[in-house]
Formats: sequence, structure tokens, C-alpha cells
Amino acid sequence: MQSAGANSAYWQSVPVVAAGKDVNIDKECLQQYPQKRAFFGALHVHTAASYDATAFGTMTTVDDAYRFARGETLPLRLRTDPEGFDAPLISINAPLDFMAVTDHAESLGEVQLCYAPASQAYGALVCRLYRGDLQLPAGDDMQAILRLASLAIFGKDRSQKVCGKDGTLCLQQAAQVWLENQRSTEQWQDHSSRCNFSTLHAYEYTLAEDSSNLHRNVIFRSSRVPQAVISAKDAPEPEQLWGWLNRTCIEGDTDCDVLAIPHNSNWSSGRMWYPYSNRDLPTKTRVEHAQLRARLEPLAEILQTKGDSECRNGIASVMGAADEFCDFEKLRSPAESIEDCDETIGSGGMMLRGCTSRYNFVRYALAAGLKERAALGVNPFKLGIVAATDTHNGIAAADSEEFYQGSHGIDRNVLSRLEGHTEVPGDIGAGSPVRYNPGGLAGIYAQQNSREALFDSMRNRETFGTSGPKITPRFFAGWGMDELDCDDPALLQKAYQQGVPMGSTLTGEPQTAGPVFLVTANRDGRDSANLLQRIQIIKSWVDADGKTHQAIYNVAGDPKNGASVDSDSCVTRGSGFNQLCATWRDPGFDPDTAAAYYSRTLENPSCRWSQWDCNRLPPEERPASCNNPDIPWKIQERAWTSPIWYYPK
Repeated sequence: MQSAGANSAYWQSVPVVAAGKDVNIDKECLQQYPQKRAFFGALHVHTAASYDATAFGTMTTVDDAYRFARGETLPLRLRTDPEGFDAPLISINAPLDFMAVTDHAESLGEVQLCYAPASQAYGALVCRLYRGDLQLPAGDDMQAILRLASLAIFGKDRSQKVCGKDGTLCLQQAAQVWLENQRSTEQWQDHSSRCNFSTLHAYEYTLAEDSSNLHRNVIFRSSRVPQAVISAKDAPEPEQLWGWLNRTCIEGDTDCDVLAIPHNSNWSSGRMWYPYSNRDLPTKTRVEHAQLRARLEPLAEILQTKGDSECRNGIASVMGAADEFCDFEKLRSPAESIEDCDETIGSGGMMLRGCTSRYNFVRYALAAGLKERAALGVNPFKLGIVAATDTHNGIAAADSEEFYQGSHGIDRNVLSRLEGHTEVPGDIGAGSPVRYNPGGLAGIYAQQNSREALFDSMRNRETFGTSGPKITPRFFAGWGMDELDCDDPALLQKAYQQGVPMGSTLTGEPQTAGPVFLVTANRDGRDSANLLQRIQIIKSWVDADGKTHQAIYNVAGDPKNGASVDSDSCVTRGSGFNQLCATWRDPGFDPDTAAAYYSRTLENPSCRWSQWDCNRLPPEERPASCNNPDIPWKIQERAWTSPIWYYPK
């Protein structure tokens, strides 16, 4: 087995080259938005180039993925489809504004070599298992899982039988696949001043330790990108990934810039946001790692198809009242009593096992960042918010519960979605796809829809995430915004002048009464979209004893509006709002205590995708999950803004 290593000669010599013609050209788009506009997109999409997507049967190419995002209808085909099979057609409700295809760097070359008859790898046992040439006595769903499991033979290193003695064959093939991705990404970029669609060069770095998730999506600012993608095989620690990106791209080339977005911290067994102050490292190293992370990771993915990473009830080390909306889209049932990891690191998170940790969830990571800043002088967890799909069928369709077609290819069939298998083992209600969801969308506030403007807003954390609907929330804070009027046509202009937007740190001289927060939200503009119910502000902080606290405040709307949804027809009823707006002061503000605040907008209740599927089946054909009281049948779609931070002087 061979591993190139993050510091090997190969990775030291990777060139940074322009993939297209618009390297750091801050082009002027025809449409300009001085107070910034919300653009919606997908920052986590896998195609057939990803090893697991291919194992699931996915045939969607990078071009297909972009084609779908632009509004074209595509057939959802699988490799296992018999000749003449009428694949279901799928389309998006409205085209996206931007997208990044993030195929796994790991085994990017191996998969291509396994499918190339002329390669020396083609006849290797692992390739024959992976292609499905050796059929095992199992159903289609389990066959896909067995194919995926065959890649475990590669381990953290590279198989000599597939990659050659020094691993070069796989590295060279991976570089070629990355080049093809760049070509497609450039082809679909709108280089004109119309700026109808922005594509971002990207890939996924897929690291796991003790079955605990540490995955990141790597997003580049322009077409100036490294001509190879470093994977977890070559950089087996996140700090090595950040160091290589920093040396090669940010410091190594003035026209290259990059950031990384962690995802599925809910699977991380507390490892994703584990404080540097808790690590057995010299203080100097802790500070250096925290600074590097703060530079490279300004965002976090709060929701995707494999569950919600905002918060969880029942964690003993979190102080404050339970939050009823923390039960949203949990892979491990909210009713499950799980041991609190507290200050230790767990294992088995990706297998839905082991203890749970507040360091699995973004809300408590925000509090940990406040504590880290006091200890190290830098906040490594100053995290803006986005959401994504993590689709493995190339179809970034998060905007419809009613017409959800699965996210892994093998769950294309309704019964596979409701009772089949995924890469996570388990019974119905645990590892079954019925616990998965359509994922969400990333929202970015920018003055125009260009790569550079979108990236810079991501770097500044002026971002938000939604669970699918195109809800547009705004969030500001300032010391002198008392007189802001929600009916004022110049409200946004004044909010930018008098305060700071989401993603910012509140500056200026603190006032005893505390800052004023302005929150607004507009519902999804589609006629079929649901009404809004309320806006909440969530506060996260650490007390003088080091304890993590949370508080949730209803600040706009009507929690008691009586809105409901019928379980049989999925028809929604009750009053709600097209728009919401309010100003608010924190009644518990302490000028001596650092805090992070973000807003959460909730729609009225609606049917979950699984209820739509169950309702369409005849009662006698409905699987057990349709009658499982532990599987929620209704949800409240939502949007989360990036936080605003307050630090005492």
C-alpha cells in the first residue's frame, strides 16, 4: 500500500492553473443590487465520478448535474436499469443561481481505472467486486452496499494492484477526472454580463476517523485552481488539508483563493468542533491550528440529506430549556436516550452509534468558539450558515417534499426510500432512507451573481441555509437601531448604515440596554409555497463557569396561529404570513459575556416527504415505516441565518 502524503514531492509540485478565462475578473453584471440580493444554490452535489455514487448505480455526469440545475428535465437512470426501462423524469421547481459539483477526491482515480478495460486494474478482484461483476446473493439495494464496501479494501492507502507501486496511476487518473470536472464547470458558467448562473470549482475531502465524520467541501473563488485535488488519503488530518490549500492556493498564487465547508457534524462523535483547548498539543500549536481553521473554514453546513446538525435536545452538558424544533430531521430518533460525550471524543457516529456530543452541533460549536477565543485569542468556530443536499444522484432537488425521488439512486423506488438500505446500516427508523430528507439550499447575499461576489460573501458569512423552500431571511444588529421602521422603504439601507449584517461581529461601544436586532423574512415566492409562522432568535453563550447555554426567543409572527396540515390529503390550513419583520432587544444581555445570535424562520406545518409517499400507496402496500409513530409525518420547513457575534471589550 502507498500513500502520497500531504508533504510529498508530488503535492509540493502541483501547479495552480487557470481552468477558464475569467480568473479573478470582477466583472460587472447587468443586474446590480446595492443592498444585496439573496441568491440560491447547491454547494454539495455528487455525480457518477464519486465512488459511492457509482456504487449506487448513478450515471449522472457533471454536465447532467449542471443541466438539471438550470431547469432541464432529466431521466433518473441507473446502471442496473434493463434495456428499454422507462426511467422517471425529474425537474427542479425553479433554476438555481449557482452550483458546485463536489465529487469525492478519494478513489477518484481508482474508480475510473476499475472501469477502463485497458487498465492494469481492470481485472483486480476489488475492481470486479466494485463493478458488480461478481454477483452475491442479495437484493439490488444490498448489492450496491456490497459494491461500496469493496472499496474498503483500498483503506486509507492506495492498492498497488490498482494504482501501481507508487500510487502514480491513481493520482494521474484523478488529475484527469478533475480536469474534466473543470471543463464542465467552465462550460456551464455564464461568462456574459447577464450573470444568469455561476459555477464554482469544487470537490469533497472525505475523512473519517473511528467511523466519525470529518468531511469537507472545498470551494474555489475563481477558475484559478490547483491541477490536482488532495484527498484524505494524502492529507489524513484536516490541518494538513488546510495547510496544503493555504500554501498551494492562497499564499502560493495571488489569483487563487479557497475555503472549506464542513458537513454532517451530526455524524462526527464530537470530533468536528472539538475545541483546540481540549487537545493534547503545545499552546503554540493550538493557536496556529485555530488560526488556520479560522482562515479556511468560515462556514458550516447545517442541514443536508443525512440529517440536521443545528442542535439536539437531551444533551446533559447544554444548559437551558429544551428547543422543540431541535427534533427536526434527526437520523438518531429524538426519543433515543444517548450518553453525553461531554469533553471526550466518541466513535461510531457514522454508524449511528456511540455517545453524542454538543460538539456535533453548530449551535454549541458557536458557544465553544466563544470559549476558544477567550483561551487562545482566536475563534476557530466563527461559523456562517449554509445548507445543502449531498445528493449522490447528481440531482440537487431540495425544493419539494412532495416529489422527492431519493438522493442515492438506490432509493429512486418508493419502497426503497421507505424501507430500503443506505450506506448507513440499521433497521427502519435508524439507518433506513426513511430517516433521510431532501436536504436544503444555500443562500448568499451578494450585490451580483458572479463567482467572486458569491465567494466573498461566503468568506464574510453573509449567508443562510433553508430546508428547501426559498425563504429569504435578513438579520442585522446595532447599538442605535431603535428607530428602524419595518414599513420604511429604505429599511435595508438604514440597517446597513446603522448596524452589521449576518456573519458580522458587533462593534462599537456597548450599551447597557444591549444591541437592537432587526429580523425580516419573506416566504418562498411560489404560489404553492407555504406561509410563514414565526421568526425566532437563538442565543448561544458560555457562562463564567464554562457551561454552554442556549435561549430561544419568538420575536415575530404567531406561534399560536392554529395552522395545521391534514395527514391524509396533505392540505395545509390556517393563517400565516407572507412577510415578517421585527426589532428586538435581548432581555438577558450582559455586556461582560460574549454571545452568538442567529435567527430561525419557521413555516406553518406541512407534510414530510415520507407522508406524501405513504399516502400515494394503497394501504395494503404501505411498509412498516408508514405506521411507525417514531417517524415524523409532518415538519415545519425553515431557514437559518448566519450568526452575529458580540464580544465584550
